[in-house]
Amino acid sequence: MDTQNPSAPPRAQSRTAGKIHPRQTEEGPQPNRDRYRAPHGKTPGGVIHDNARHTTRFTVIGNHLAQHPELSLLAIGLATHIQSLPTGAPADIKSLAARFPEGPARIAAALRELEAHGYLRRTRERVPGGRIVTRTVSCNKPGHHGTTTEADTPRKPARRTSPDERPPRKRLPAVPQPAYSSPDLLATAVDVLAGLRRRDPRLLLSETDAEHLAPGVVAWLERDIAATAVRHALTADLPDEPLHRPAALLAHRLATQLPPLPPFREPSPAPTVVYRMHNCDGCDRGFRSPTPGLCRDCGAALSTTS
Repeated sequence: MDTQNPSAPPRAQSRTAGKIHPRQTEEGPQPNRDRYRAPHGKTPGGVIHDNARHTTRFTVIGNHLAQHPELSLLAIGLATHIQSLPTGAPADIKSLAARFPEGPARIAAALRELEAHGYLRRTRERVPGGRIVTRTVSCNKPGHHGTTTEADTPRKPARRTSPDERPPRKRLPAVPQPAYSSPDLLATAVDVLAGLRRRDPRLLLSETDAEHLAPGVVAWLERDIAATAVRHALTADLPDEPLHRPAALLAHRLATQLPPLPPFREPSPAPTVVYRMHNCDGCDRGFRSPTPGLCRDCGAALSTTS
């Protein structure tokens, strides 16, 4: 009964603590596994990876994105989706909202997160024909062209920039100038610009922007364009993308969509007043006058004798 079976396999030896798993060869160490390794002798309660090597249709995503400490889960997932798209695929808010159940507002907020951390760059360019399109550039590793971002380097206290060191603000496009200055029209123009944010919150203007745009609105008003029509022309068919410089867009519309001057109208002649006939009290001759009395000759003779 106590005879040993020489063909039985020996007991498997437990893994020595600190040893690297044999499967970790050319892929290098896997810090996410080593960091969350369960204590010796205890069953891990966290994630267990059942991985297979991809050979087609895969996208490499860095842990600096997948485990970003500040990005929201929606932003991380959206960046992963955009990095997997082929070149030229649409990545605007409207297309992404049609693809995913999240609404345009949440998708726009996630895109702003990615822009703030360097994973996305969006610029507006004019294409042949005058149409303005948005170019989206996806960065799978921000800072790989020589600059660094928060995802790659430790945090450092931000140094406050003095006003002299700030880059000069890009000037706004020129707006049409009115033919004459009218305080009433200028006040109406300021009211039109201040009310644009009620049509679209993205059209919130600073006082400096309103001062630059107001003469252009006056140029519209003096062309017999109603304030409501000006407001509609400035807010109709706005792009779905975020407006980085709303004042520049409004200045462009004021200049390119300026209506023509109204046709010149000749002033109508003043009506001729015809007075009724009266008999002169001095010579009994008839004359026209707004009131009865003396004719012109009798009136002149009376003034001479007196």
